[in-house]
Amino acid sequence: MGENNYNLIILSLSLLTLSTFFYRLTRRGYSAVKTPCPQSYPLIGNLIGFLHNRHRYHDWVTDMLSASPTLTFRVNGFLGLSQSICTADPINIEHILESNFRNYIKNNRYTSVMQELLGSGIFNSNGLLWASHRKITGPEFAVVSLKTFISDSVQSQLSKSLIPLLLSAGSNTFDLQHVLRKFSFDTICNVVFGADPYIPFVQAFDEAVEHTSNRFMSPFQVVWKLKRFFNIGDERKYKETMKTLNQLAMDVIDSKDAQNGCETDRDLLSRFIVFSLDMGFEDEERRNFLRDTIINFVFASKDPTSTALTWFFWLLDGHPRCKHMIHKELSMLTTSSTNIRPLNLTFDDLKSLNYLHAALSESMRLFPPVPINSRSTVDDDVLPDGTYVRKGWFVDYSVYAMGRMESLWGCDCREFKPERWLNDNGVYQQAYDPFGYPVFNGGLRLCMGKDLAYFQMKLVVVAVMHEFEIEVVGGGGTPERMVDPPYSLSLLLNMKNGLPVRVKKRQQVAPVMLQELRMEA
Repeated sequence: MGENNYNLIILSLSLLTLSTFFYRLTRRGYSAVKTPCPQSYPLIGNLIGFLHNRHRYHDWVTDMLSASPTLTFRVNGFLGLSQSICTADPINIEHILESNFRNYIKNNRYTSVMQELLGSGIFNSNGLLWASHRKITGPEFAVVSLKTFISDSVQSQLSKSLIPLLLSAGSNTFDLQHVLRKFSFDTICNVVFGADPYIPFVQAFDEAVEHTSNRFMSPFQVVWKLKRFFNIGDERKYKETMKTLNQLAMDVIDSKDAQNGCETDRDLLSRFIVFSLDMGFEDEERRNFLRDTIINFVFASKDPTSTALTWFFWLLDGHPRCKHMIHKELSMLTTSSTNIRPLNLTFDDLKSLNYLHAALSESMRLFPPVPINSRSTVDDDVLPDGTYVRKGWFVDYSVYAMGRMESLWGCDCREFKPERWLNDNGVYQQAYDPFGYPVFNGGLRLCMGKDLAYFQMKLVVVAVMHEFEIEVVGGGGTPERMVDPPYSLSLLLNMKNGLPVRVKKRQQVAPVMLQELRMEA
């Protein structure tokens, strides 16, 4: 065989190899950057790893993301029924939430689970429907009268509910997580409805949220869907729960509507009733819009705030120096004027609490109320790190894992260190990439109630810490205990078995000590 023929054969084989490579690249979804797929097996995918690490799911995800050079890995579903990408790379997250926002939508895994509860509300919709919800509700959160009403509602619930309950506890042990949940639920119902919630509404809502959480965390989604189809087991009970919840919500809507949408009412429902009159709805369509709107706001506000506060108080008990710094800041604020009291602080008053703001931000960095978020792709795409994602794939980003990435937060990333949020003058600063801290989501879906959530949390902390010392039974979140935090697997990062505490009345700081605090500052 001549040399020319030999070279021709080599060239042909090379071209064939390259053609095969690019064919597989485009047809099978592989990228130039090989995305790792740890602990995956034929047919069963990542199921064994999930079941083995279910009790520490978020730390398992953190371990796998930390081991990936791109902070991204691939997930194979059972029998290949689904494909997912999970990432903790801020650049990827900016791409998902902002740069290519239209290609990453709330996926069917989420919307189908939440459909009965959230309907077509803002937290369960995409595209034009989501945009219309955002356009309607967004401006309301900038209205001064609503901020004032929310402030009044929080302060009212503190003075008539939370503080008296803690005073009556004496030396008894109680679950602070449960108490904070009830407080948050009562508060948001006052904001939304203008009244305390009925007990049947509370029960039905809690049962509905728990059921949707169980649906979402099930490794086999087909099971609950079959039970729903045949109307059996817990799905049958859930259907009855939703019937009760919907009827109670509609009763409140009809009662408010009968008042002809009084514009002097400051609660959210009254505001939306007035607004919806000019939206061209048919009667039943309008009632469903109002129902979905108020249920979505209750859902979004009910548990995340109380969850964040639960972990905050757990961490403070294990970090006495941080607790001392907050007490020092609170004492200086409440004694700066004879008119300032813990239960009448304004938005502006609370803005001066830089260390408290930093401590809350740091607590949510380590223990975000919503630990993981999920989207799905409309079309094929390539993430900025080179990861290829195909149409219909799930794309998750772990907020919990991001708070534990050395590449984002340094070698002390697993420490509770509020000072990382303060400048040299002790003033709070958002010095980090917002997509590296997506606790309140980001981009176009940035939480509209972020500032109000901080306000509520600050007001609760000020009121409680001014009056009480909180002791976590069995010890709080010391550095040693933070290695294996006691969370349960659900939509929210709930504390497993609650937070048992005892409280005792604080001795108020004497004038001489206050002078010393000012000198230290």
